[in-house]
Amino acid sequence: MPERGALPIGVAQLGMAALLVLCAGAVSVGMRLRLERTLAIASARTVLQLSLVGYVLAWVFRVESPWILAGVLLIMTAVAGHAAVARSTRRFAGAGVGAFLTLVLTGLVTTFTVTGVILGVRPWYHAQYVVPLLGMVLGNSLTGVSLSLDTLLADLDEQRDRVEMELALGATRWEAARGPLREAVRRGMIPILNSMTVVGIVSLPGMMTGQILEGADPLTAVRYQIVVMFMIAAATALGCMGLTLFVYSRLFNERHQLRTERIERAKGG
Repeated sequence: MPERGALPIGVAQLGMAALLVLCAGAVSVGMRLRLERTLAIASARTVLQLSLVGYVLAWVFRVESPWILAGVLLIMTAVAGHAAVARSTRRFAGAGVGAFLTLVLTGLVTTFTVTGVILGVRPWYHAQYVVPLLGMVLGNSLTGVSLSLDTLLADLDEQRDRVEMELALGATRWEAARGPLREAVRRGMIPILNSMTVVGIVSLPGMMTGQILEGADPLTAVRYQIVVMFMIAAATALGCMGLTLFVYSRLFNERHQLRTERIERAKGG
């Protein structure tokens, strides 16, 4: 019988794994992509960031303090909100705050629903469950939120004449914005829908793979992954809707006017 549980990985194994990055470096050199420096920096950051996270999480799990956990969750969400806005080619004053508040609300609601209601974790704020689950929610939903933000701002900016014409002809701000809002949420949902379509056939998600490597029954790992995929889908949908409504409230005033002058193009966008 093969040994159950994940095999230990030492420094030597990590060194051999690092050699795999040389394959990417060889491609860059061979095709003159000039990405060698970027690849080296990204690899170093991967090692440093994950190592730091490993030590921090080990301490957080050991202490099991709700206040420390709250601080960790807020930091994770703040970074995710910043990343969501940074990926957009357009932005406006307050976009970062809107993304942060949206991810806090949708991320925590869906995560604690899973830990406290679906899985029945006791206590419901048990860090060993909350931190990795929220991490998966944020890692996936920020992509959808960023796409929604970019799509909505681009549509309102590029289709300003059409929107203003509808407003001038008597349409309310909601009637004029409804089309761009719907398209933005739809675009934001595409990545998670694509993932759900091919999961288990084309890809084996990280959580499921990790449980199987630890020796868990594959059917148990599958059930956990199903819960996670549904959780991510809900968080993404709510996040996209929440942020687009926030943008709507900031760019349309009570006099049913579109404030496109508040939209700014990101540097390099």
